[in-house]
This record gives sequence, structure tokens and C-alpha cells, in this order.
Amino acid sequence: MIEKFKALNKRIRAMIITTFFLALICFFPLAFSTMGTTTAVVLFFIGETLGYLLIITSFKTEGAKKKGAAREWIDAIVFAVVAATLIRMFFIEAFTIPTPSMEKSLLVGDFLFVSKVSYGPRIPNTPLSFPFAHHTLPLTESTQSYLEWINLPYFRIPGFGKIQNNDVVVFNYPMEDFRPVDKRENYIKRCVGIPGDELTVINKTLHINGEEAEMPAEMQYSYHVKTDGNTLNPRVLEKMDVTEGGLVSNQGDYRFSLTAENMKKLNTFSNVQDVKPICDSENSYASYIFPADSNFKFNKDNFGPITIPQKGKSVELNVSNIALYKRIITVYEGNELAVTEGKILINGIEQESYTFNMDYYFMMGDNRDNSADSRFWGFVPEDHIVGKAVFIWFSIDQAKSWFSKIRWRRLFSTIS
Repeated sequence: MIEKFKALNKRIRAMIITTFFLALICFFPLAFSTMGTTTAVVLFFIGETLGYLLIITSFKTEGAKKKGAAREWIDAIVFAVVAATLIRMFFIEAFTIPTPSMEKSLLVGDFLFVSKVSYGPRIPNTPLSFPFAHHTLPLTESTQSYLEWINLPYFRIPGFGKIQNNDVVVFNYPMEDFRPVDKRENYIKRCVGIPGDELTVINKTLHINGEEAEMPAEMQYSYHVKTDGNTLNPRVLEKMDVTEGGLVSNQGDYRFSLTAENMKKLNTFSNVQDVKPICDSENSYASYIFPADSNFKFNKDNFGPITIPQKGKSVELNVSNIALYKRIITVYEGNELAVTEGKILINGIEQESYTFNMDYYFMMGDNRDNSADSRFWGFVPEDHIVGKAVFIWFSIDQAKSWFSKIRWRRLFSTIS
């Protein structure tokens, strides 16, 4: 048997070995996980196709004629695309920071690598898609880059660990119901609440499980800065890396986003009379803050307490708290919900409690007063988690010119 196997050409031997390992990887999890048979079959088919493409571009058939230059280039391109797609899908992916919601921890123009294996790579919901594109085709504004002929249920390959408090996480924006989960816009925030945590924000200060949470060193709040009427030196502000805000009145009033360190520095300036955080008052209701219900008098600076939903845990349901869980029950976990005469009906059956099918997370930006995050749209389901931001490989400041654009000190720095 071994001799017969050795007698086969390299491509056939490689394909047999690939098929064996793919069958093991795709079908063995059926014995101990919730992955469906259909998902396993589709993954096996996709893996076979990609594996065969890699094999035909990597091995020469014995006695085959030398390939022409065009064929060599085609084979090289196919191999590169397949290899890069697999790496991007299952191991690590590059992202860039487009908005200031994480400043000063992450800056606009930072280029990151995000680890898929930290929490386990997801099997794509829409495996039929254009390589290296997200939800739209390159050079287009609205042409979708994927086909929904195959739409796989959520499944995540086990990773090296689980999300911890203060991890910087990339996830799909939960509110884009019009796209498949894996094609929704990518967001990056800090995970401040994990499943089972009780979360409260009191006068801007975050508390987890009754204790004041650890705050990132580069986190920013918005401050009102009052001077004696003399203007602040723009060069000094630039040296301090104060980039958000400016003069708001002719009487020497400024509004800045400041780290704790910069706030202390401004307080020492001779022409600065006062530096105060800008904070919404307690019990003032902001209708745009999650869950957008008058039963919850929340605003962005005074929020909660709420408990982050945890897989397998149950919560009591009533008309007073249903707003907190409505989207979870309907959109994220696929049930029908109705409230009739004070009764909660799920899939037509009256319920007094609900058991969560997934874990959920609470995300906040480090630029706390300039971040659209979970305070505005609620919990992030586990099936929306993309990966963990691990390090910055390049960074560029578009406001600068020539070589000064490159933020050299940020190159190849880790993210914490």
C-alpha cells in the first residue's frame, strides 16, 4: 500500500493527504461541538478547492514541459491570493484607524494587525466573496463584494483565550442589519464589560462589579478650560499633542479632549484659571442613549447599572426592562417578540424569563466623549467579534507633510 502511494505523482499524493486532514478538521468537531453538518460539508468543499489551487500552483508534474512566463505569473498570483486569503481569514488581518474614537491610545492613521486566533477565528457567514474586499467591491461605493448563495451559521474555531476586560477588540458593527454579520462595518473599541459583569458609569467614571475600573493611561475626556482672556499658545498645545477642540468664546473659553496628564499640565499654565470636565448631570435622560427608553434615565456620563448578558444565564422579563433585551431576543438570537396587555410573548408563548444563547460584551472608546459605542447602541454579540488588536505596524499623520507624516515612534508598537 505504501509503495503504491509513493508511486503516485506529487500532486495526487498531496491531494490525498490534504483531503485526509481536511476531513479530520471539518468533521471531527461534529462529535463535540454545535457545528452543523452542512457547515462542515461546505468548509470541506471550500478547503478542498483552495487546497487543490495551492497544490497545482506548487508542484510540477513529472516530465511536464517548462511553463511559459505568463503561466508562471498566473500560478504565482493564484498561490499568493489563496495563501493571503487563508491567512487573513483564519490568522491575522490588517486594519486601519479611520476615526478618533480611540485617541490617544490609537490614532487616526494607525495601521494595525488584528489577531484572529486570540479569540478563535470565525467561519465566514458568506464564504463566496471577492478576495481582500469587505462589503463593497474596490472602486465602487455600493456594489456588494459577496454572494449570499451560501450563508453559514455562526461557528468559531477555539482560540488561545477569551476576551478580557480592557482588551482592544475589533468587531462588526451590530446595528447594520441589512448586511450579513461578517460583512458589517468593522469597529474597534475597548471591551470594558464581559459576560456577567455589572457595569455602571457614575459622573464619567466607569465601575465594574461595584469597583472603579482600571482606566487606560491615554484615555481622554472633554474639558472646559477657562483662561484669563489670553489665548493659549498653539505651538505648546501641538507639543502636548492636544489635537481635538479649540476656542469656544471670546472670553477665553476653550473645549479640549484631554488625557489626565494633559489636564494636569494645563492647570499649571499661568493664564489658565480653571479646567473642569464636561459632564451630563445625574438622572438626566438622553433619548439617544441605549436602551432609548424612559424607564432607564441614562446618559453617556451616568449610565447603568446594567448586567452584561451571559450565555446560559436567564433574566427575568417584564414591561419595565424589556427594552434592554428586545434587540438581543429578536435580531441577534432570531426570535419573535410581542408585548400584549403587559405580557411578554416570545414566539407566541408567554414568558417571564429569557435564557441567552450567546455571550455579549460592552465596548467603549478611549476618547470617551467622542465615541459612538455601546452606550449608544448596546451590547455586542459574540458572533460579531473579529479579533484582538495586537500591534501597530505603521502610522501616518495626514496633517503633516513629507517624511514628517510618519509617526516613527509608533511603528511596531504593541497595543494595550
